Amino acid sequence: MLLIGGVVAAVVAGRSDEDKGTATKTVRAVIGSEKAEFFADPDVVEALAAKGYTVKAETSGSWAMEGLDLKGYDLALPSSRAPADELAAKYKVTGTLPRPFYSPLVVVAHKNAAEVLEGNGLATLDESHRGTLKMTAYLDAARADRTWQQLKGTGKYGELTGTLYLSSTDPETSNSGALYLAAASYVANGGKVVATDAEVDRTAPLLHKLVSVQGAQQSSSDAAFRDFVSGAGNPLVVVYESQVASLLTDGQQPDDLVVLYPDTTVNSDHTVVPLTEDGKAVAGLLSQDAKLRALQVRHGFRPQGEDAEFASDTTYLKQKLTGVRQAPVPTSKVLHELARRARG
Repeated sequence: MLLIGGVVAAVVAGRSDEDKGTATKTVRAVIGSEKAEFFADPDVVEALAAKGYTVKAETSGSWAMEGLDLKGYDLALPSSRAPADELAAKYKVTGTLPRPFYSPLVVVAHKNAAEVLEGNGLATLDESHRGTLKMTAYLDAARADRTWQQLKGTGKYGELTGTLYLSSTDPETSNSGALYLAAASYVANGGKVVATDAEVDRTAPLLHKLVSVQGAQQSSSDAAFRDFVSGAGNPLVVVYESQVASLLTDGQQPDDLVVLYPDTTVNSDHTVVPLTEDGKAVAGLLSQDAKLRALQVRHGFRPQGEDAEFASDTTYLKQKLTGVRQAPVPTSKVLHELARRARG
C-alpha cells in the first residue's frame, strides 16, 4: 500500500531469519529521510536483529507525517518534537516520547562564501573549515535585500552573484526548513519564542522574504545536502550537523566545505512515537542500547545524555556546542502558521 502525502523513498533495515539463524519481529516505521542511512547500515541491522527486531522503514518529510495513515505501522520517527507531539495526539499515544538522539541545524558554505561573510561581519571563522554565522547580522542583510555584489571581497568570485540567502527545505513538509524558520523567528522576535498572533504578524514578513527569494525548495534535507556536496545550487545551505558528520565518517573531507554554526540555532530532536508495543521496544533500544548509541555517533547524531566525545575531527565540527544558543521551538500550530505565511 502506498502512503500518500510525503513518503519519498523506502529503506529496509533487516535481514531474513535465515541470514541470522534467529527469528526476528518485523517493525514497520516511517522515518525522516536523514535517518535512512542509519537504519540501512548493516551494523545497525545486526544490532537490532541481535535484540530480535527487523526494522522496515519508509521515509517521509517530518511534517508530512501528520497527513499519513499510519495504521499498521509500529512507530514514527520524525525529526523534531512538534510533529511527534501531533502524531502522539492523533494516535492517542500517552507518556513521555523517547528522544534517543539529536542534531543541531548548521549552514554548509563554500569556502569563498564563508570568507566573504567573515570579511563583512556576517560570520567568524575559528578553523579553516568551521565557524559561526551571526544570525542577527544575517537577518539584517536579508531585510535589506543585500546582494553578494554589495559585499566587499566578492569581485574575485564570479560565482557569488544575486541575493544573499540561505537555501532551506520546504517548511510546510520538511523538518529542517521548519526549524530554520523557528530559529529565524526567535531572533527576529527579540530572543523570544513566537507564541501570539501579534508575534506571528510581526515576524512573518521577514520569514516570507527568507523563503520567497529561494524559488522552488527541496522537500528533503538529504537531497539538498547531496546537491551542495556535488557543487550544485546555492553556496549557503541549511542542513543537519549529522549529515556533515556522516560525510566525514565516510572518509570525505571536502576542501571547499566550511561548516557554520548559527549563533542561534535549533536542535532537531529525533523523537519516537511508539504506535505498538514492538515500536516501544525498538524506541527503548535506540535510547539505551550501547551499541546502537555508538552507531548513532558514527552516523553523526548526538545521543541524548551522551558525555563521550562527539567528533574526533574538530576541523569541521564542534565537539561541544559552546557559543551556540538553542532557540525554543514554537508550538506545532504556530510553526505551521509561520510556514504557511513564509510560503505565501
